[in-house]
Formats: sequence, structure tokens, C-alpha cells
Amino acid sequence: MSLNIQAISSFLTERKERLKPEEANKLNLKRIGKIDFSGQIHLVENKPTKTNMIIVKKRDLVISGINVAKGALAVYEDDEDVIATIHYSAYSFNKEKIDINFLKWFLKSPAFIDALEAQTGGGIKTEIKAKKFLSLKIYVPTLAEQKNIELHLNKIEEKYNQLSEELKTQSDLILKLKSSILSDAVSGKLVPQDPNNESAEVLLQKIKAEKEKRIKEGKIKKQKPLPPISEDEVPYELPDGWVWCRLRDVCKHITDGEHQTPPRISFGKKLLSAKNVRDGFLDYDNCDYISEEHYEKARNRCLPEIGDLLIVSVGGTIGRASLVTKNSDFALVRSVALIKPLLISSEYLRVVLNSKLLQDMINLTKRGGAQPCLYLTSINQFLFPLASLEEQKRIVKKVEKLMARCDALEIEVKKSKIETEKLMQRVLKEAFK
Repeated sequence: MSLNIQAISSFLTERKERLKPEEANKLNLKRIGKIDFSGQIHLVENKPTKTNMIIVKKRDLVISGINVAKGALAVYEDDEDVIATIHYSAYSFNKEKIDINFLKWFLKSPAFIDALEAQTGGGIKTEIKAKKFLSLKIYVPTLAEQKNIELHLNKIEEKYNQLSEELKTQSDLILKLKSSILSDAVSGKLVPQDPNNESAEVLLQKIKAEKEKRIKEGKIKKQKPLPPISEDEVPYELPDGWVWCRLRDVCKHITDGEHQTPPRISFGKKLLSAKNVRDGFLDYDNCDYISEEHYEKARNRCLPEIGDLLIVSVGGTIGRASLVTKNSDFALVRSVALIKPLLISSEYLRVVLNSKLLQDMINLTKRGGAQPCLYLTSINQFLFPLASLEEQKRIVKKVEKLMARCDALEIEVKKSKIETEKLMQRVLKEAFK
């Protein structure tokens, strides 16, 4: 392959025109919202701007100064001009010197990063400005050789995309399998029923008696009766020995955290919010801190204990649930509800909360748009499929075993994704070696 070294500026020319915000807004042009990593330009209609903008014309190469090496670059093909923020840059190109698709491949290759690090000493730290980009000197083969490299990489990419799609399908199937396991668990299909087990109806009466006892002792407050469960509410028939009830029927208390968010301090008592309720665990390392005074006030309202369940009740992760397993020395804010089970398995309660049954109820009862909210009244009234305590334990054991297998499959799929990406990077590195 015959190669020669050229500055990128020898075949690309920056479109330097800049528009003040008031000028850009008067033009009423569409605006580049983003360029995704597949090289797709996403436009937004007449979005006002408060910053300077650039003009992008048909057949311009547009690159994201931050994510160009990840694939955020594209050739704009529409007839009408568009605008973009100055975090993008636009270039016309000399097609007598460069095949633009060859260049796009190069900019996504390790060779581009190597050139940045070798010639600028910094690589991509914040964003690549046009001055730095255009001054780079790279090896440029003849147009015929550029086309051959492009065709070769296109074939490799087709295989890469097929494999990536297959791995995505496997990931989706594992998620569906996990959901199916939980659905079977809460409908009595995961483990066989044992007629010798005490029925759920008897367990429910024991819970009711225990609650009345605690009310008399002043340990919990008496609450208003819950509405009876109508036939229309019941989503499916439970097996013999099971019973439908309300979530509050099997809990001693359901509440949420402090409504007035206490001021944060650099170090003190732990304050957990929705961000700390992760999938399957509580993240104690990235919590906020509050003073002893605010901590005691928050704990008077909401006292977490080991065995309690936390469920996100405000925000984008609404419905996510985690079990308090080791450390309950923290306070909560309004975005997290606390569920205290009574005489039932906490692990079984977590299975139910994570199942499609409860997640569907959450989606039906949540309120609000961008910041959805789940009220305590709704949480209290959620339908709960109660099994005998012995069967709850068998269900939990079976779920844990099956989920462990699913997790192992997920790890293998993730490894395959990483290896596939590494292989693609090796191919790109060899192509532009």
C-alpha cells in the first residue's frame, strides 16, 4: 500500500462561520441535537439557543468534539442548512483527495487516538477543536486503496453488527427469563405446594392478631381499614393454600423518608435517597451526610431496620426495591419508601416487589411526568399474593438458584461483548497500521 503523510487540513476545510444567539434564533433552522455513536444525526425543531452556533451545509462532515472517536461523526445529507453548537465542527472536503467514508473509519480507529497522543500530547481530554484536528498529520493512501480499505471494513462491520445483534438478543432473553422466573414465583408455579403446610389464610390471621397486639401495646398505630379486594382487581387465580391480600395486611408499617430534605454536610450521619437503592443492593458508599440533629429527626419518622424493604417512590427509578441486609444506620428522604414486613419472609417480599405483578401496579398508580411519584396510599393498597411461610422460603431458595444461573449467563454475554469490541478495534488498528 503506497502511503504519504498529509495534514488533515490538506483535504478538509473548516466552516468557520459563527452565529450569535440572536442571529441563530432568527433563522428558525433545525438544530443538531446529537450525533449518536452509530453516526446518525438527530435534529430538533427550532430549539432556541443562548450560545454561539455554527452553520452546517449539505455534504459537510460534522464531528462531535467530545465523542468523535466513539463514532459521533456523520456527513450531513439534507438540502436545508442546519445549526449546531460550537461543541461540534463542520468541514467541507476535497473528494479528489479523500474518500470521506475511509476518513470516517480512520476517525473511529485506534490510529486516530495514537495520532492525537503523539502529535498533541494530550489525546482527547475535553474536546477536539478544529485547530488541533486539522493540524494532525496522518498517512493517506491513494483513493483506490482508500476504497479497498473501506470495502474491507464494511464487510467486517457487517459481521460485527450481526454478532452484536445476536448478543443483544441473548441479553434480552435473559432479562425475559428473569421476569418469567419472578412471575412464576408469585403465581405459585415455581415450586410445588405442600398440603401439609399451614395455609396462607391462617398466616394472615396470625399477622392480624400480632398487629392488634402491637396496637394495644402502643408499638404501632391503628390505621383506617383498607378497601376490600374486588373480583375485578384480581389479576389471576392463585393455587390452593394461597390468598390475595393488600400489601399493608402483611406489614407492620409503610412510610417514607423526611419530606423536608435536611442540609447536607461533608461528613456525619448517612442519608440515603433514590440513587442509593440499586438493583439488588444498597449503595452505602455514595450517600450524603447530615448532622446528628437532623438524623434523629428523620429517624423518628422512618426507622429502617435489617429485614426492611426500601422502594424508590420518586424519580426515574421508581419501583426499584432493595432489602436492608447488614447496615440500617441511616436516614431516608422522601424519594424512598420503607416497608416493614410482619411474620413473612423479607426475601419473598422482595421477590414480589421486583415481579412484573407489582411493577405493573406501580406503573398504573404512579403520578406525574418527568418526576413520577408513588403515593403511600397506593403502596399500602397493592395486591399481594400470600403463600404459606414454608412455601415462601422454598420460593426464595429456588429464585436465588435460578437467578444465579441467569447472572452467570449475563457475565458470559458481557465477556463476549467485550471480546467482540476488542476484535473490532484490533481490525481497525491493523487496517490503519
